[in-house]
Amino acid sequence: MSAQGSSMTAGTSDEVDQLYRVFLQFTQSMTPHDAVKNLQLFGANESIIRAVRERHEAESLKIRNLDEPSSVFLDGRRTWYTGPDMDNDRNWPALESSMRRKGFGEANVASIDKSSTKIVALLDHPKQDGFRTRGLVVGFVQSGKTTNFTAVMAKAADRGYKLFIVLSGIHNTLRRQTQIRLVKDLVEANPGQWHQVTSETHDFVPPPNPKAFFASSDQHLLLVVKKNAAVLRKLRTWLKNAGEYLENCPTLIIDDEADQSTVATAKINPLLFDVLSKFPKVGYVGYTATPFANLLIDPSVDEDFYPRDFIVNLPQPVGYHGTEVLFGRELLDGEDPADLPGGYDMVRIVPDDEVDDLKPRNKKEAATFQPAVTRSLQAAVEWFWLATAARRARGGGNPHSTMLVHTTTETAVHEAFKAPLLHLRANVAERLRDGDRRTLDRLRAAWERETPLVQATDFGETPVPFDAVLEHLPTVVHETKVVIDNYRSTDRLNYESGPVTAIAVGGNTLSRGLTLEGLVSSLFVRAVSAYDTLLQMGRWFGYRDRYADLPRIWMTEELAEWFSHLATVEADMRRDIERYMHNPAETPLTFAVRLRSHPKMSITSKAKMKSAVLAHAAYGGTLVESRFFDVSPGGKARLEANAAAARTLVRDAGQHGLQETAPRAETAVFTQVPHEDVTAFLSSYSFHERSEDGDRARLLDYIAKRVRNGALTQWSVAVVGNSSPAAKTHRCDLGAGVQVRMVKRARLGHESEVVLDAVADIKTLSSRRDETIDLDVSGKSLGNRDEILGLRNAQRPGQGLVLLYPIEPESRTDTQGRRPLAAPTDDVVIGVALVFPRPLPGTADSDVEYWSADLSSVAVEQEDASVLDYDDEAA
Repeated sequence: MSAQGSSMTAGTSDEVDQLYRVFLQFTQSMTPHDAVKNLQLFGANESIIRAVRERHEAESLKIRNLDEPSSVFLDGRRTWYTGPDMDNDRNWPALESSMRRKGFGEANVASIDKSSTKIVALLDHPKQDGFRTRGLVVGFVQSGKTTNFTAVMAKAADRGYKLFIVLSGIHNTLRRQTQIRLVKDLVEANPGQWHQVTSETHDFVPPPNPKAFFASSDQHLLLVVKKNAAVLRKLRTWLKNAGEYLENCPTLIIDDEADQSTVATAKINPLLFDVLSKFPKVGYVGYTATPFANLLIDPSVDEDFYPRDFIVNLPQPVGYHGTEVLFGRELLDGEDPADLPGGYDMVRIVPDDEVDDLKPRNKKEAATFQPAVTRSLQAAVEWFWLATAARRARGGGNPHSTMLVHTTTETAVHEAFKAPLLHLRANVAERLRDGDRRTLDRLRAAWERETPLVQATDFGETPVPFDAVLEHLPTVVHETKVVIDNYRSTDRLNYESGPVTAIAVGGNTLSRGLTLEGLVSSLFVRAVSAYDTLLQMGRWFGYRDRYADLPRIWMTEELAEWFSHLATVEADMRRDIERYMHNPAETPLTFAVRLRSHPKMSITSKAKMKSAVLAHAAYGGTLVESRFFDVSPGGKARLEANAAAARTLVRDAGQHGLQETAPRAETAVFTQVPHEDVTAFLSSYSFHERSEDGDRARLLDYIAKRVRNGALTQWSVAVVGNSSPAAKTHRCDLGAGVQVRMVKRARLGHESEVVLDAVADIKTLSSRRDETIDLDVSGKSLGNRDEILGLRNAQRPGQGLVLLYPIEPESRTDTQGRRPLAAPTDDVVIGVALVFPRPLPGTADSDVEYWSADLSSVAVEQEDASVLDYDDEAA
């Protein structure tokens, strides 16, 4: 390029940069569409405006297509938010600084920044004329979901959202904890910008004259309310009286624990929908770690809360300890047993003969039940003291230390635990003070027995000798409080007034949402057989900085097996979610995640499963295609190996199968190809690692299982070239007499992107028409994939289809939003799509059944719903 040309390019770039900054300033107070109009009114050059618009679209697309967090969203949904403006925003920069001070770590801060940016981008612009967004964010139990939605609120506030309503569970304990955290992170961090409508001590109390309230307030408004019928009725009435003043009040509703009480509850669901309907401009985002109920809602029911606009799957944070760490899990399809997490040796079994001394057998017995300090309970309490003393010897980390005792929801039983635990504390404190040898020997033996079972060095921690533990032990025992925490008690865990050392006894208030700070020991024998309820009770999941080796849980053998099963369910569900989210053809309205069943457990409550249907798992009825290609110089070897694998498959198909008459030009079709040829191909062809569906081991394992059951023994193999009459691409010779014109598949990207990812994303490889290439479609209606799959089952039952696409390496299409593929090969890039038929009636798709078992004879403990009607703010 000449020096003059280079100067012109630089000048144009400077002009675009300058106008783009002006454009971003406009989008602080108007939609991108209106910002473009304003640039035009100011007389800006149209070509530069076009470049500005293209840059913004490229930035928006980059946010929407982030691999992490993964997401699915409604067709045609546009994104607008491209990230925070650190020079002018106030809420997010303050929150980010706070997270760094708290020691979140750079990786987790960056992850929260990325995921919250993507979620805000999937909301509607606050200046848009009317919207009602519904989304779902899936996290992990005790993984920092509150931090994530706080970040979303901060960024939404910086862009003009005004009213924020956080629905925080059904108990005061969680509501209060959430209020305190949001006040610290948003209100106190930004003086004068926020007004608390609720407080630490009071849920929603209607301020007088709502019209004047909304008309005069120039602050962001924060409400943290329970999902409680009385509270929601007051909120609904107050909003109704605000009338037209809500029209200019863009609102964000965050539903924490969105699977609880929101879905299929006769009292809460209609009230929440009424509240939502009061706003002309509102975004509703549910957060949950157990989305079983949310993903079983009938999407066609408008009055429900199915996340029709978007679903975001948060990544597991660095340093998080989930179900697999504690309980291990079963092998999933395609996994190597050597890589299977077995779980750390942190679970201790409570013998069945102790259970009747720890919880009443029925409600009638609860009124007079007196718990005993069984060997397991004593061991759990003494381990709590030992571990807490060890943490003090180590220093650093969370200053709080908590033990959980959870045996039943009966509040009378909780109270009955207090005296025996206080007696045990007094007894051990006295013996430690007197230097009782038997007590010291027992505690030393417990410490020296337990610590080798979970090595401190496995977690980067320093082992603590018993003598160092003993220095702190008397003080720890003396400072331990026994706190009875349930919705009737006045006693509460309070982590705001200094370090806490407490044994917390409770039921539902301790079993969902509430963070038990520094939880190190748990005794849990409550038998609840619904996946979501039980998983949420695992308060021991989360972050264990400086004590990751010390948590222990005492539970029955049956419960330990159930939690191991839940670890498998969760891993399988999240892999299924990822599979959907990496399929460009999927939207929230086609999102049908399948959940493993268990003979003694339900997935969620029966009311929430009324829309659930039998669903087989694995790949049945799905399309798997290569979407990502390594186009760096290092990717050349893989591309060449894939081309060789495709030629081998075409040769084998010609030798072992039957070549059919091609249905259109530039295609070739072989049928009755034995499965061995297809598995040999898949053993050689390499999907890129980002293609979640294309895991080689999983695919081969699945096909092998289906073959053993008499399916997928035969396949069709088709080569799909460019059949357009105007096609000018070169021909590609795949052998066996197959020569077709190459297709073009350009990568996503805009001209404004200076640096391109080494991995090209082509978004979509195949078309619906291609999936019928081996079928007789004359006179058939094939408007959707269900009809295509039905026709495949009718004409080629149990047979799969391999589609091979010879892609031109350069693939320049000059289409907006696309860049040349520019693959580093002189041969051909091979794209592959696999069409798996649905399992035939009476056959299973895998060794695991993915349906709801008949639970009519299983006793399921139902959560106490009376609290939903309790107006704790009355009088």
